[in-house]
Amino acid sequence: MLRVASAVKKTVLATKVYGDMGDWPNEGKLSALNIKRACEASLKRLQTDYIDLYQMHHIDRTTPWEEIWQAMEQLVREGKVLYIGSSNFAGWHIAQANEIAKRRHFMGLISEQSLYNLTERTVELEVIPACESYGLGIIPWSPLASGILGGSKEAGKRRSRGGTGEEMKKKANQLEAYENFCDSIGEKPADVALAWLLHNPVVTAPIIGPRTMEQFTGSLRALDIKFTEEQLKKLDEIWPGPGGAAPEAYAW
Repeated sequence: MLRVASAVKKTVLATKVYGDMGDWPNEGKLSALNIKRACEASLKRLQTDYIDLYQMHHIDRTTPWEEIWQAMEQLVREGKVLYIGSSNFAGWHIAQANEIAKRRHFMGLISEQSLYNLTERTVELEVIPACESYGLGIIPWSPLASGILGGSKEAGKRRSRGGTGEEMKKKANQLEAYENFCDSIGEKPADVALAWLLHNPVVTAPIIGPRTMEQFTGSLRALDIKFTEEQLKKLDEIWPGPGGAAPEAYAW
């Protein structure tokens, strides 16, 4: 679940559907039955009468799109869901989903939640171009790469979680160059990482995970950071992307 609140206390409520909820084939993933039951359960848990953004957590390779969209359309008609989004979709999945939705005279996807940060830029090949073409907003998850882009002090607190410590060792030279760059412009590494995502007009908002109100308010600094072309080039040198969109990135 994701809650995004503005200064005027307006809230956009978003949640996901996908997990298996039973032993039968149609009780999990994006089957019509699971979409219906999961939505009703979410409404009850969240104590709300509608969800702003209902996201498909992963692609379902076994359920036909006609079944998926029929279930989603029904939720929209009933007023239980306003918009549909995806998460962890490939670029061609986004195109396929929206083309089939178009044939059904349905709006289709309006957002894609993807792994995207300075260290993980694969989505620049095809996912971001697909989102640009279809007008989807990108919602990056893990914008600080599990904390390693938050600076050595902050990342040190996370070494025991997953493979953060190993990743820091592998990327030690890049992280040193990155922190030196942040020092040179007088900004905190975490704020620079968030600001870099926000400079891309396709990005709606990174999903941040502050533990304290101080961390949350501090992250708002990212909204005010603007980069020069030279600074963006330097960040590309430290954290190289795939070379742009496909196929130019690898074939031209």
